[in-house]
Amino acid sequence: MGRYDDRATRPMRGPRDMFRWQVLDRLSGRRAKDPGGFTTPFRPNDGAQLHRPEPSLTWIGHATFVVRLGGQLVATDPVWCERISGVVPRRAPVGVELEALPPLDVVTVTHNHRDHLDLPTIARLGARPLYVVPMGNGRLLREAGAARVVELDWWDSVEVGQLTVTLVPARHWSMRAPWDRNDALWGGFVLRGPEGAVYHAGDTALFDGFAEIGARCGPIDWALLPIGAYEPRWFMEPQHMNPDDAMAAFAQLGARRFVAMHWGTFKLTDEPLGEPPARLRELARAAGLDDDRVWILDVGESRGL
Repeated sequence: MGRYDDRATRPMRGPRDMFRWQVLDRLSGRRAKDPGGFTTPFRPNDGAQLHRPEPSLTWIGHATFVVRLGGQLVATDPVWCERISGVVPRRAPVGVELEALPPLDVVTVTHNHRDHLDLPTIARLGARPLYVVPMGNGRLLREAGAARVVELDWWDSVEVGQLTVTLVPARHWSMRAPWDRNDALWGGFVLRGPEGAVYHAGDTALFDGFAEIGARCGPIDWALLPIGAYEPRWFMEPQHMNPDDAMAAFAQLGARRFVAMHWGTFKLTDEPLGEPPARLRELARAAGLDDDRVWILDVGESRGL
C-alpha cells in the first residue's frame, strides 16, 4: 500500500485498464488515430534573454519552463532528453539547449513520472541548484547528483531570496516502478516574487482544489496549466485535464493569464497532437479571452512577465 494512497486520484487506473486501452481497444479499432500532418510550432532561442535580469518565462517543451522571477532562475519539471526513458521521442526540439542557459538557482519537480522527472537531465543539472520536490522524491534526485534538496508537503513553502516556492495539491498519483505506486507525493508549485506569482500545475485532473489554491496562494498572475494527454477520457479523466477542464481550472483559480503546457512535445495519448491548442483557442474565443489572457506559446518562445 502506497504512503499517499489516500490522496491519490480516484478512480485509480491499473494494469487491467492499461491492457484495455493499449491492447483491447487497439485490436477492436476503438482507439482514435492521429491523422498526422501537424508540426508543433518552434521558435529558435539562443537563451540570450535568460541571461538578462528582467522577469521572463520560456517554454522548453512539455511541462518544462525556465522562469526568471524574484531574482532567481527556475526550471520546472526539467526534461532535456530526446526520448522519455529512451522510448517516446520528442516531437519538437528543445526550446533552449541546456548549455545555453545561465546557471539555474532552483529546480522544481512536481512528481516522479518519467515525463516530469528525467534522471539523466537531473544528472546534467548537477549539484548547483536547490531542488524543491514533494515528499518522498528526494532520494531519487540525490542519487542522480542533486546535493541540495528540500522536500515539501502540500501547502509548505521554502524561501529562496525574494522568491517563495509553495507546494500545492494536485489530483494525480505517482509511480516509478510497479512496486512504488504512491510512495512519493505529487503536486503543483506556486512561485511568488515581487513581480507576481507563477502557478505550475504539473500533472492534474480537474478538482475542487483549484479554488483553494487561488484563495490561499493568489492572486495568481500566470497559471501554467496542462491541456494535453487526455484521450481516451475513460482512462485519462481522473488524472489529466483536457482544454475544457483547463479553462474551468483557470476560472476557479481566478488567474490573470493562462499559459498552456503539456502538449505538442511528446505523443503520450490518443488525441491528435495539434488538437489541444486548437480546442483551447476556440474556448478562449467563446469566453471572450484574447491572446493577452491566454498564452499558447511556441516551443522556445520567451515572454516577459
